[in-house]
Amino acid sequence: MKKISSVLLILTFSFLCSQESIETDRPDQTESASLTPKKFIQIESGFLYEKTGTQAEKFSHPNILWKYGINDNFELRMITEFSSEKSGNETFSGMMPLTLGFKAKLTDEKKFLPKISFIGHLTANKLSSKHFETTHIAPSFKFLFQHTLSEKWRMGYNLGADWNGETPDATAVYTLSAAYGINEKWGAFAEVFGFLNKFQKANHSLHGGFTYLISNDFQLDASSGFGISESSPDYFICCGVSYRFSTE
Repeated sequence: MKKISSVLLILTFSFLCSQESIETDRPDQTESASLTPKKFIQIESGFLYEKTGTQAEKFSHPNILWKYGINDNFELRMITEFSSEKSGNETFSGMMPLTLGFKAKLTDEKKFLPKISFIGHLTANKLSSKHFETTHIAPSFKFLFQHTLSEKWRMGYNLGADWNGETPDATAVYTLSAAYGINEKWGAFAEVFGFLNKFQKANHSLHGGFTYLISNDFQLDASSGFGISESSPDYFICCGVSYRFSTE
């Protein structure tokens, strides 16, 4: 019996060691082309403070991305966020509109061709606190590209568009991120991202931070950034916790 128990422990340990580490869509704005493993639930939660000018502040406490892996090519997604926004002497707090969506793998990485996935989201206009309701349902989408440059370096970039639920015009979204694996636990990234709308001034920001793996299924992160255009936030600071577990 002891021998059987020892063999089972060794097999379990070997499985855990060989299991790939968690890959998240946070803390950078560049969404990963990788999907949540089949029959896993992955929860990515974060807190954010953003300052714009002398009068505007925003707190996300928290925003949570819920993901479930259907199979190797498809995951379901839901975003919930409790937010506080301050403008001048007024502060509004409550639930932001609920967002539902999916991520689908399109191609695997092959030599110079990147790994490509697609994200589609719909944000409900009424499933929120009264102040944050919008007139219409708001769609958004992104194409996600990912290159493995070396054992330590990886590059990702996103291209897409979103709608705000109030006006018919779309806002183009772009991101470009470089990630570096410092060691088996620590990672670092730097990125540029922005939003382009023909009726508004361009919004561009720089962002960087670190991730730390507590285990293959548990990750911490911390990051900060600042705007590089007139309409961008002055600065923002965020931190988060991501965790996944099997439903089998």
